[in-house]
Amino acid sequence: MEENNLSEIFTTEFLNELLPPAKSDQSFEALYGDPEEGSYDIELQFDKIQDSILQLYFELTQRPGKCMPCNLTYGLPLVFSRHPLINLSGIVERIGSNLPDCSCVNWELGRTVEISRERHIIPFYIYLENK
Repeated sequence: MEENNLSEIFTTEFLNELLPPAKSDQSFEALYGDPEEGSYDIELQFDKIQDSILQLYFELTQRPGKCMPCNLTYGLPLVFSRHPLINLSGIVERIGSNLPDCSCVNWELGRTVEISRERHIIPFYIYLENK
């Protein structure tokens, strides 16, 4: 599948359907009992496709007046992989149903990468196979 075609599929609107902005508050409410306790917002972003691997990432952006400590975000790949609210398997299934030429055969999360103190990303790899 060509990257040009994927950029047509992975619009901001589609990515927000996969992981609605409200999920940030919902996840902090589940963790802490109050969404105001959350220190960052979570967004799903499209990166690229390379060697039959769809590369997305979760972007964690620090909220104003909050601190996003590294020790908190480094454990998130494990949390995200299991958290029913994030539902990575559901996201992968939905992506697969929108890919006309490929199917998703597996997925994994990479380690948290600190881009800056205010922005961290978690790579999200989806392995594709031609139909």
